[in-house]
Amino acid sequence: MLDAIRWDTDLIRRYDLAGPRYTSYPTAVQFNSQVGTFDLFHALRDSRKAQRPLSLYVHVPFCANICYYCACNKVITKDRGRALPYLQRLEQEIQLIACHLDPAQKVEQLHFGGGTPTFLSHDELRQLMAHLRKHFNLLDDDSGDYGIEIDPREADWSTMGLLRELGFNRVSIGLQDLDPAVQRAVNRLQSLEETRAVIDAARTLQFRSINIDLIYGLPKQTPENFARTVEEVISLQPDRLSVFNYAHLPERFMPQRRINSQELPSPAQKLEMLQRTIEQLTAAGYRYIGMDHFALPDDELAIAQEEQTLQRNFQGYTTHGHCDLVGLGVSAISQIGDLYCQNSSDLNEYQNTLASAQLATSRGLVCNADDRLRREVIQQLICNFSLDFAEIEQQFNIDFQGYFGALWPQLQEMAKDGLITLDRERIEVSPAGRLLVRSVCMVFDAYLEQQNRQRFSRVI
Repeated sequence: MLDAIRWDTDLIRRYDLAGPRYTSYPTAVQFNSQVGTFDLFHALRDSRKAQRPLSLYVHVPFCANICYYCACNKVITKDRGRALPYLQRLEQEIQLIACHLDPAQKVEQLHFGGGTPTFLSHDELRQLMAHLRKHFNLLDDDSGDYGIEIDPREADWSTMGLLRELGFNRVSIGLQDLDPAVQRAVNRLQSLEETRAVIDAARTLQFRSINIDLIYGLPKQTPENFARTVEEVISLQPDRLSVFNYAHLPERFMPQRRINSQELPSPAQKLEMLQRTIEQLTAAGYRYIGMDHFALPDDELAIAQEEQTLQRNFQGYTTHGHCDLVGLGVSAISQIGDLYCQNSSDLNEYQNTLASAQLATSRGLVCNADDRLRREVIQQLICNFSLDFAEIEQQFNIDFQGYFGALWPQLQEMAKDGLITLDRERIEVSPAGRLLVRSVCMVFDAYLEQQNRQRFSRVI
């Protein structure tokens, strides 16, 4: 079993830098407009030839209400009719993509995100899933990981029953904070009772996994009131928890301009919130998976990490990194072999392009040999907290220390500080360094020096 993480305030102060979350390497910042539909068709053909299994991500951008902290690609509207033209184009995209794949390629993983996927009516959800089943090989035996993001204010028992009937067996519930003053400050009033009702429904209907999202660093939060939220959440016994650091970037995300920056907790208070949260979750038996994620020891993510088979992609930590990820909908990102590509993030452009029977691919990147090597190094560190040089050398036919010789002084400095242990055979991220694993990964990022760090959140 992995050692527990250890809190080291001095180490955190030194290495709490702004940097990518590494849901991919190279990151989406490197995507460019030179990659388009032709590249996607070429990658889909390769996927079909290799008969690789699939992971589908479906983006539903609509929300009835705005949450001021949100940085997602979304459309705020009370008009439920806005979904209909979008769904028509989404179904067109599904059809266009699927005809380049083999019906034998199984969909091991499916995820509906947003926005608020349950913004859609029951009939719309039924029709969308029927269309997916018609064009993709969705599993009927409940063995796939089929998840959906839930806003408890937009779901009830009948909604949960419908989702289970349609084949979903995992739910991710947005909660963020239970304190009414915090909720008012971010325009998300949501009671514990609403959240508990959805969780009770999920358990009764035998959903396989429940995840809850929390955010620390929101306005009016204090270490004391956030600790109370964490305590209540622990009593709900979710299988997984995501505890995100709120990044206040009002210059990039317009809704955040409605947040009073004077009401934000100080950096010291944020650190205390995180430290207390880790202590509370650890005491309750949760394991730190990495990058804000916690899971119970019998959860698939925790088991995969023990067995060193855990992977990471645009859907976060996953046991399905071997699948080709096909993103559907506005702003959705695909990762197919060595190709990353993203649909247009503009709703009108997405819909108009598909209306002319063309895919809405707007940008992307094809990995080169160096990208593939560094991607594997970063993946190993961020998932396993360790890196075996011999494995990398064998896989990529390189001499590790020779290839990364220029980075050695930085790694030695990290070892001296106690962030990692380093020898000629491997890197091991120390228990005190696991909260800061992004900083270790950043050493291997060939693009980072060219980038504006203000685009990224801080590690802690």
